[in-house]
Amino acid sequence: MTALSAKSLGIRRLPLVLAGLLVLAAVAYPLTSGAARDAVTWGIVLLGAAVSVAHAGVSRGRRTGVGVLATVAVTSLVFESVGLATGFPYGSYTYGDVLGPRLLGVPFLVPLAWLMMAWPSWVLAGRLAARPAARVAVAAAVFAAWDVVLDPQMVQAGYWTWAHPRPGLPGIGTVPLTNLAGWLLAGLVLMGLLEALVARTASAPRTGDAAPLLVLGWMTLGGALAHAGWLGLPGSAAWGAALAVPVLVALALRRRRA
Repeated sequence: MTALSAKSLGIRRLPLVLAGLLVLAAVAYPLTSGAARDAVTWGIVLLGAAVSVAHAGVSRGRRTGVGVLATVAVTSLVFESVGLATGFPYGSYTYGDVLGPRLLGVPFLVPLAWLMMAWPSWVLAGRLAARPAARVAVAAAVFAAWDVVLDPQMVQAGYWTWAHPRPGLPGIGTVPLTNLAGWLLAGLVLMGLLEALVARTASAPRTGDAAPLLVLGWMTLGGALAHAGWLGLPGSAAWGAALAVPVLVALALRRRRA
């Protein structure tokens, strides 16, 4: 193997290596507390964002990778800053003091979390829907469902607080239903933009999608397990498992037909 081919192989493996590090960090989250848990949270989000950008760039081309980064950063900043100022579309909420530097009131960690969630949601939707409009709708639903698991955990950690957390989903008393509606709306906008971006910039996939799918699967199903076993969040654990079932069934059925 030449040095050039070895370097190329290393670049193609980078997203999966980053995803593996994210899994290790996520395993550590329920085993830590205080400042150590805050540091683990930053590590998870940074690694997740890096997986998304690296995989989009390695698999679909550099222009797509840069475009995904820019599109998600701008869209998330717009939605989050408007949400903070007006309460639309999520409901009224405030960020805690532990999330670090902010832009327009939005902690830098938040757009990175969107980035961690958005690209894997779009990739999974590509496995479930062939037509662009259906792919956008499915990706938005996956994006919102991911937050059903994530948001109660972040509220528990004190990263943000809802002014009016009820009514919420059964079993989740800290996050309002308006948040779910807001994520669906934001997801439709963001996934529509990503769909247009990929159609305009992407080359044929040059690597598989294992890395973003591993991130999505671990952060939802692994997160649900952590919620049930260590974090004292049985409601979001149950919702995470329930929302994963139709996705897993759909993936199995599509694989049988392939």
